[in-house]
Amino acid sequence: MLRNVLPTTQLAGLARRRRRPYRFTSVRNALVEEEVAAGWELLKKNRTSTRLRRLKPPHEWFEDRVWSLLFRMGFLQMSADKGANLGITLDDDRPENQIDVVAFDDEVALLVECKSVVEPRRLANFSEVVAKIDTLRETFRRALEKQYPPPVKRKVVGSLFTQNVVVSDNDRARAAAAGVVLFEDVDLAYYEALVSQIGAAARFQFLADALSGKEVQGLSLMIPAVKTKMGGYTCYGFSISPEYLLKISYVSHRAKGKPSDVDTYQRMLKRSRLASIREYISEDGIFPTNIVVNMPERVVRWEKAKQDAPVERAIVGWLHLRPAYKTAWIIDGQHRLFAYAGHPAAAKSTLTVLAFVGLPASEQARLFVDINAEQRKVKQSLLQELYAELHADAADPELRVRAVLSKALLSLDVDPGSPFSGRILKADEARTSVRCISLTSMFRALEKTGFFVARGPKGPVVYGPLWADDNRSMVRRATSVVKGWFDGIRVETPEVWAKGSDEGGGLAMNDGVTVCISVLRSVFQHLQTHGYNLPGLTDSELARVVAPFGTSVGKYFASLNELQLRMFRALRGNEGQTTGVRRCQEAIRGEFPDFNPPGLSDYLERQRSQTNERANGIILKIEAELQRAVLDELKRELGEAEAGWWFNGVPVKVRKKVDDRINEEGGKRGGREQNFDLIDYREIVLQNWSLFKEALALGKGAKDALTKWIVEVNDIRKTAMHASRGAHLPVTEEQVAFLGEIDAWLIKQMSEA
Repeated sequence: MLRNVLPTTQLAGLARRRRRPYRFTSVRNALVEEEVAAGWELLKKNRTSTRLRRLKPPHEWFEDRVWSLLFRMGFLQMSADKGANLGITLDDDRPENQIDVVAFDDEVALLVECKSVVEPRRLANFSEVVAKIDTLRETFRRALEKQYPPPVKRKVVGSLFTQNVVVSDNDRARAAAAGVVLFEDVDLAYYEALVSQIGAAARFQFLADALSGKEVQGLSLMIPAVKTKMGGYTCYGFSISPEYLLKISYVSHRAKGKPSDVDTYQRMLKRSRLASIREYISEDGIFPTNIVVNMPERVVRWEKAKQDAPVERAIVGWLHLRPAYKTAWIIDGQHRLFAYAGHPAAAKSTLTVLAFVGLPASEQARLFVDINAEQRKVKQSLLQELYAELHADAADPELRVRAVLSKALLSLDVDPGSPFSGRILKADEARTSVRCISLTSMFRALEKTGFFVARGPKGPVVYGPLWADDNRSMVRRATSVVKGWFDGIRVETPEVWAKGSDEGGGLAMNDGVTVCISVLRSVFQHLQTHGYNLPGLTDSELARVVAPFGTSVGKYFASLNELQLRMFRALRGNEGQTTGVRRCQEAIRGEFPDFNPPGLSDYLERQRSQTNERANGIILKIEAELQRAVLDELKRELGEAEAGWWFNGVPVKVRKKVDDRINEEGGKRGGREQNFDLIDYREIVLQNWSLFKEALALGKGAKDALTKWIVEVNDIRKTAMHASRGAHLPVTEEQVAFLGEIDAWLIKQMSEA
């Protein structure tokens, strides 16, 4: 016995409550303080009562989202509040099994379980959940037949919706073997967006996923058609009602983001465009152009009719369509078709259709581009997403790589456990501080020689570390290694990674990610020159062997202070990326001394010369400014005669050091004023703190901390001076930037003194 199920016409009030993320309640004013302390939020205070609200728990809100989605799709019957109850036997009056969501009509019935976790992780009892759905499905089907007998045989679907659950390949295999359909976070978000655009017609797109390839009674159709050939492919021309075409059609939108989709190339339906077309339909407008679709050969049967007069290249007959969702894949015209969804004209109007049969996915994508290129320019990012279909069956391995990259990057974006989850910006998506890594930038970085293939000018193709024998294996290998590499970086510097493009971020952005990918390529080169057969390693072995280098890169970014992070973020374009790569490589060499990618040593030598020269120039300015500021102030306060400023203002140990130098060098550098070291000015400032604290204090703390900047400048001075003597490390760009900031600050302080 199935209980707690009602016609959706009686569930409008429940639907309003379930589509809100808050719970609401009203209490007497005297109890408000107690309820607020318990977590309720004051919403509206009336004379005797107060309206309160608080967010639903995440698992409850997730289940409400799933229920609300199916309600908006227009099923005839659904479970009421707190789910449906299913007895062990049809006659059992004591329901034993709770089902989170039930939805059905005359053609299809859904049994839905919802599983939600707060942080992304595996579901320990995943196999048990799948087994429960599988076990209940037959009892559910028989209960429906007895209580709600359909006019035709109803299809029953067991499904599992998950939130934040990391689903492994083994989990997917278990679900598939049990006939349980999985819907993950990205699927729910996709269908929520779709139902907002096209209303109840989204149900047919949803059922196309749930019942892919399965026959549904009541959808069979025989229509008159003209058979011909176009571009070497068989196609049919016919007229059909929008109401029927809506049921059998399937639009594979890119915005769904599901890497297992076959045709991820359609634009997301635009509500404004649908509204204008609906208005045109209401004014009895007609569409003189075809809806272009593709149908697999297995779903059509052609019956030639008697033809009195032969017509060149055209045959008249009857087209039999297999009764199933997902029969017609729309290549062009989805807005014209879905504008009819929910419109009174859908049942009585007619659309003309050009239906190809057995058109390969790559040809479908090309046809889409050809049609839309006439209307508007197709974005480069969209074309890169289309590579998954354009080149999936290409003979040229370099073209196949483009298909693999597209699928791999889309997979990284939707994997809850991926460092790139929700971060890859695709065509027509809005940029945010988190979703700010363009698919184009990652695509370009990973398609370079050294990852998948390496072809010489005349030599044979050489397969790289990420190559595999088939596309699916190559997608899995690429996602595994790239995910592992960036996991090592993210773990070491989680705060910077999490900030994306916000203040304090700069790593999880286009240039930062491109730099890290280029460093990975140099790690591959290093390992190969040290005897590793990288293509021969398994996916996990390859990820494991590069992991220490990724961790080293992560430690480098974690070691950067605020100024250094700003400097890294400022590295833009090819030149900036090259600099970023070299700095990461230098950090790796610090941990792995034999790491010597081509050009690194020469680069460091050039940088040593350039940065040291620039540093010396700035330090000379700082020293001159500091000398003038300190000695002039001493002379003003203590007198210009040496009996004043020298003996009363300069510490004894500094006076002794200066005089010793003059005696040793025979006065070659001049008198006492010309023989101070930079660090000596700090000793003078500390001894005469009341004179200098306003002008020369930088930062917070006591006077030692406030004058530490002089020590830091002096330390950089030592590095710059010793470089000519063969010191290992040059002055860094960050240190040069620090000197520039000190110089600018000191000039400002002196001008205000």
